[in-house]
Amino acid sequence: MAITIKDVAKKANVSISTVSRVINKSKPVSDDVRERVEEVIRELNYEPNPIARSLVMKKTNLIGVIVPDISSFFIGEVLNAIEQIAKIYKYDIILCNSYAEKEQEMKYLDLLKNKQVEGLVFISYKIENEHKKFIKNADFPVVLINRYIKELDSISVSIDHEKAAYDMTKYLVDHEAKSIALLRSGYSDDMFINDQLKGYKKALKENDIPFDQSFIYEGVFRIEKAYDIIEKMIEEDTVPDAIFATNDDVAIAAMNCLMDHDYKIPEDVQVVGFHDTKIANLFRPKLTTIKQPIFDLGSMATRMLIKTINEETEPDDELIKIMPHDLIVRESSK
Repeated sequence: MAITIKDVAKKANVSISTVSRVINKSKPVSDDVRERVEEVIRELNYEPNPIARSLVMKKTNLIGVIVPDISSFFIGEVLNAIEQIAKIYKYDIILCNSYAEKEQEMKYLDLLKNKQVEGLVFISYKIENEHKKFIKNADFPVVLINRYIKELDSISVSIDHEKAAYDMTKYLVDHEAKSIALLRSGYSDDMFINDQLKGYKKALKENDIPFDQSFIYEGVFRIEKAYDIIEKMIEEDTVPDAIFATNDDVAIAAMNCLMDHDYKIPEDVQVVGFHDTKIANLFRPKLTTIKQPIFDLGSMATRMLIKTINEETEPDDELIKIMPHDLIVRESSK
């Protein structure tokens, strides 16, 4: 028969509430009482019920993680970091794969709330009003990766997307590209995707290249969609000098389509990506891309979340954490 808190209280000759105070360190007790209770706990080999204890302490050591596509190389590396850092701080994670569906994301948000998670790392392709309302009213902190909600006090971990997109666009222009298609893994009302477009436009303007809206493609998350877009370009004879995809998977899908139609890369078309996931260096030709510190994004997000959970943040801590990026030149560009 399992030893209960009543057994400990009886043998130590104290109340159940006193035993609870010793276990949870919720209220002070005298040294001699604490030592007596701890001795009985060791003697009886008593193990507190974790569920009951979490209710008393309001601490579950659970972190929720919602991602749009677990098969993504970028998401996989971020998750690896989240899990490793959570483990260091003795937190478990509840992972939810939303398949980029808003209804599924809202369902998971409610699920995680009911599971009494202490915090949430949220990665979504699009932050909508329903998400904002939930985050505003949530009784736990939320950290976003590569997203930012201006009207909410949520923490965001990102790179300088405007500078990164500027650097890549300027690089392409400096290497003979006069027409550059931008395949955007996001929507126009996302802050970071707007920043990428600003950087792209700035580089074009500085080099006297007119901005062409027809070269801008929004919401290109899936490789199938990217392939179809490039195939349509080929059919309509509108293939540009360069294709800049803000996602490595999409860039590789674009290269696949071009090579399937006998285009040479980078001689005929330069193709560049964003993230520098592992596949960027494995595919042939190797992909020129913006290198994000993917593991560090996940690591920083998790550390900031746990710091906020434990109320260790400082008044001057910034809500947006900007990580460094690099332009990695490989074989897919001139």
